[in-house]
Amino acid sequence: MGNREEGKVHRPSSYAKLDDSADQKATRRVPKSAPLQPSGHSRPEERYDLPDEYQNLDEVQEPCAIEPSDVPRPQGYLEDSRSDTAQSDRPRSRQHHAPIPHQEEVPSPSSSNSDTAKRTSTARPKRVSRLATELCTISYLIFFSILGTLARLGLQALTFYPGAPVATGVLWANVAGSFILGFLAEDRKLFGSKDGARSPSTAPIPLSQFHGEQEDNPPLEASKQSQTAGKKTIPLYIGLSTGFCGSLTSFSSFMRDAFLALANTLPMPISHTSIASSTISPTSNIVHRNGGYSFMAVLAVIITTVALSISALIVGAQLAVAAEPYTPSISYLFARRTVDRATVILAWGSWLGAILMAIWPPDRNPTQNPPKPEHWRGAAIFAIVFAPLGCLLRFYVSILLNAKIKSFPLGTFAVNMLGTALEGMFWDLQHSSSGASSVVGCQVLQGMMDGFCGAATTVSTWVGELNGLRRRHAWVYGGVSVGVGVGIMVGVMGGVLWAKGWDMPVCMR
Repeated sequence: MGNREEGKVHRPSSYAKLDDSADQKATRRVPKSAPLQPSGHSRPEERYDLPDEYQNLDEVQEPCAIEPSDVPRPQGYLEDSRSDTAQSDRPRSRQHHAPIPHQEEVPSPSSSNSDTAKRTSTARPKRVSRLATELCTISYLIFFSILGTLARLGLQALTFYPGAPVATGVLWANVAGSFILGFLAEDRKLFGSKDGARSPSTAPIPLSQFHGEQEDNPPLEASKQSQTAGKKTIPLYIGLSTGFCGSLTSFSSFMRDAFLALANTLPMPISHTSIASSTISPTSNIVHRNGGYSFMAVLAVIITTVALSISALIVGAQLAVAAEPYTPSISYLFARRTVDRATVILAWGSWLGAILMAIWPPDRNPTQNPPKPEHWRGAAIFAIVFAPLGCLLRFYVSILLNAKIKSFPLGTFAVNMLGTALEGMFWDLQHSSSGASSVVGCQVLQGMMDGFCGAATTVSTWVGELNGLRRRHAWVYGGVSVGVGVGIMVGVMGGVLWAKGWDMPVCMR
C-alpha cells in the first residue's frame, strides 16, 4: 500500500459487477449534467458550526473501508487527512464544509437590485451557533456512551455460557462495534433527507462513480468526497461513531483478556453460569501448564480479536453499499430541530438518573432479613455513571493529539494505553486482599473497569485507523499498540499475581 498512483483508475475485477438497477436508480436521481446544489432555495440552509479541532477525530477522517489496496484511493489515506498548522489557518467555511457547487444566477436587466439582494440572502447558509453545536455533540457522546456500555455488558453476559467456544466475551462486543462503524463510514444515505432539505454536501451520486469511473465526470468525484465529509460534520454521526461504537468496544478489556490468557487465569465458561460467578478463582486452584501453551493462548486472543474486528469493519462497509437502495434517510432538519434537542434532555437526564440510582440502588431493602445482596450497582449502574467521563476523555484527547503524528494516531494510542494501565490497577485492587474490603468499594472498581476504562478505550476506532493508514504505518501502529498494551498488563497485573496472588472479590462471593 504505497503512495497513490497517477493517472486513470481501473476498476478491479472484484468490483466489475455492480447492481445495475441500483446504479441506474441512483443515476436517475442526479443526472450527470445536472449541477449538485442544495434544494429549497426559498429558505436558508442550516449548517453546524463545528470547531476546527473536530477534524482530528479519526472516526471523522477514516477513509471508506472497502477500497481495494492495489488501486489509488480516491479519498486518500488517513495520513493525508491530518490537519496541520497551515490547514488551521484556512477559512472555517472551506475547512468544515466542502463548497456545494451551484449555478450562479445572472440577473436580467429588468430585475431590480432588491430582488438580487433578496436571492443572495436566501441562498446564504444559516449556521447553528458554536455553543449549540458543541452542546449537541457532547450530549450525543454522553447518551451513546451509556447505550454502548450497556450493549457491551449485555453482549458479554449473552456470550459467556457453559460450553461457549470463545471464552472472551468482549470479543463479540468489539466485533459488533467495528461492524457498525464500518457501516456508518461507508453509508451514503442514512444522513440524507426525505423532505428536500439535505444535509450539507450529501447529494446522492451514482454508484459507478465510487469505483473507478470518476474520470468521465470529475466534478462528481469531488462531490463524493464532500458528501462523505458533509455527513461527518453532523453531531449525530459523531455520537454514533465516537460515542456508541467507541464505548461498545473496549481495548483495555481486550488487553486484560490477553494477559489472563497468558497467565492461565482466563475464566472459562465450562462451570460458570453467570457473569457474577465468572471471576477468577483463587490462584491456588489454577492447573499449571507449559509456557508454550500460554504463548499460544495469548496469540489466540490477539489474533481472533484483531482479525474478526477488521473483518467486521469491512463486512459492515460492504453491507452499507449493498443496502443503499433500501436504507432510509434521516431528515437533516428533523435531526437538527427535533432529535438534537430531545437528545440533550435524554442524555443529561439519563446520566443524572444513573447517578441517583447509584446513590439509592433499586435493589436495596434495609428491612429485609436477611438482606438481599446488592448487585445492580456492580453489574451496570456504576459502569454507566463512569462511561460518559471515559468517552469524553477519549474524544478530547483524540482532538488534541491525533494530528501530532500523521502516520501514528497518538490520541487513540494514548487513551488506549492509559485505560489499559488503569484497568490493570483497578483489577489488582479488586482482587487483592489489601484492596477493596467493602462491597461498595468493589462495585465502584468494577464500574470503573467496565464504564470508565471500557468507554475511554476503543477497538472500533483502532481497527478503522489500521484500515485507513498506509500498510507499513498500519503494521507499526498496530504492533506497537498490542505490544505496549500487553507489556503494561504484564507489569501492572503480573506483578501482583505472581508476587502474592489474587483473591475472590468481596462483591462476587
